[in-house]
Amino acid sequence: MSAYLLNAALAAAARGWHVFPLRPGTKRPALHGEVTCPRTGACEAGHRKWEQRATTDPERIRATWSQGAFNVGIATGPSWLLVVDLDMPKDNSNGDAPDGATTFGALCERTGHAVPDTYRTRTASGGSHLYFAAPFGLRLANTAGTIAPLVDTRAWGGYVVAAGSITPAGPYEAISGRVAAPLPSWLLSILKPAPKPVQAPSVPVTAQSRRYVDTALGNEVRNVSGAQLGQREARLFRAARAMGRFIAWGDLPRHEVEQALQEAGEAVGLPPSQCRATLRSALNWSIAHNQRRGDAA
Repeated sequence: MSAYLLNAALAAAARGWHVFPLRPGTKRPALHGEVTCPRTGACEAGHRKWEQRATTDPERIRATWSQGAFNVGIATGPSWLLVVDLDMPKDNSNGDAPDGATTFGALCERTGHAVPDTYRTRTASGGSHLYFAAPFGLRLANTAGTIAPLVDTRAWGGYVVAAGSITPAGPYEAISGRVAAPLPSWLLSILKPAPKPVQAPSVPVTAQSRRYVDTALGNEVRNVSGAQLGQREARLFRAARAMGRFIAWGDLPRHEVEQALQEAGEAVGLPPSQCRATLRSALNWSIAHNQRRGDAA
């Protein structure tokens, strides 16, 4: 078993993916934590977390996996990967609830794209991971449910369990695709952090503040109105995320933002029900993550 897992780690590293050991039979990192850090070896200059210690060096990998039957973790950030995690409904969910693959497929259909063809693995729970090559230099963050229900992503600060790893629930297996395809631009436009607004004037002049948020809303309406086929829902989603902060801060009423963006979405051909669903999801997320002025989206 140790040799099998070693080969799985070496195979991932050969693709340029940075690996680190997970506890045998689990999804948890096998490396020591900061509290128990001996401050020796790789941590001599200070504690190094699993993302920093993940490696593609075959010798380091052989030395590590010679010590035990470790499962294989892939640090997605240093590997410049964006992995879409299509999860299964939880045990306590409605029996008719769609799984992540279904909700992701529906999103692809709404945005006019096929489900991307890329390297894919089946997870132990029966879900799947879609691997994409992330743009170099752009540090995408992990997300949970931002794209669609039961659809998470792993990038910087995250990791996935590599094919070949085995847990009591089952194995992780590569099921299709030989390479990680480049991250589709339409998906990147959803995941890319919404641009931070220019700092609003600090003087408490109501008219001046109102002009600022009106300008911001007008800009987002124009962004949606100029969307081409295949970009429309992604543009609407990003516009709602950008404007949700102003609702959270009390600068704009929600109904005003929803009406303006709903009209813009319908004007470029999106069905009214699709506009409402997209706006509700994006605004709810943005408002929840911008309760304090200055929070990042």
